[in-house]
Amino acid sequence: MRFAVVSFPGSNCDDDCVRVLTEVFGQTAFKVRHDEHDLRAPDAILLPGGFSFGDYLRCGAIARFSPIMAEVQAFAARGGPVVGICNGFQILTEAGLLPGALRRNAGLSFICEDAYIGVEGRETPLTRGVQGQVLRIPIAHNEGNYFADTETLTALEAEGRVIFRYVAPDGRRTAEANPNGAANDIAGICNAAGNVVGLMPHPERCAEALLGNTDGRRLFESLLAGEAQR
Repeated sequence: MRFAVVSFPGSNCDDDCVRVLTEVFGQTAFKVRHDEHDLRAPDAILLPGGFSFGDYLRCGAIARFSPIMAEVQAFAARGGPVVGICNGFQILTEAGLLPGALRRNAGLSFICEDAYIGVEGRETPLTRGVQGQVLRIPIAHNEGNYFADTETLTALEAEGRVIFRYVAPDGRRTAEANPNGAANDIAGICNAAGNVVGLMPHPERCAEALLGNTDGRRLFESLLAGEAQR
């Protein structure tokens, strides 16, 4: 498979994503600059974590105007899989590819720790075959507090578009398991078509045994298996 990893000024997880895809999974992955106009015919797109444009104005608010985003939007409209991780999730909401917004964490502090994520909702390229599982995946964000109005939240829940949720290790939803105050404990969602996914946790940071945790590997395996069937 061919993966385009979009690199914005301030992206700092683009190399991590490329490494996992190429060295762990043996796929073709390459970085595409924010100011380019050609995605170079990928099978899937990843928007990585980091601090695009220094998170000035709002996280992702400037990145959404980068020339490459027009190509990302066109790719998504054709049904191509797009995954936004952390800052990539923020960019997807700012670009209108996903609903809602990411606000400052409830504690107003940067959080860098493992979180437990329940996989649920509809089947997406990133969650195919792992629904119902609880994964331990690192988070690292200052604005991971997902917010949307009541109507949007109701629709997301009713349509099964909440696909990742902060939970306790045993899968229960508890106040203590939600690290950032996100509405409905939301850690990730998808669009109506299911091909655009945004999540705050970093699966690329736990996809190798040498890191002490391979739970994130399951999400990449899902993505690869699904694309192989297309």
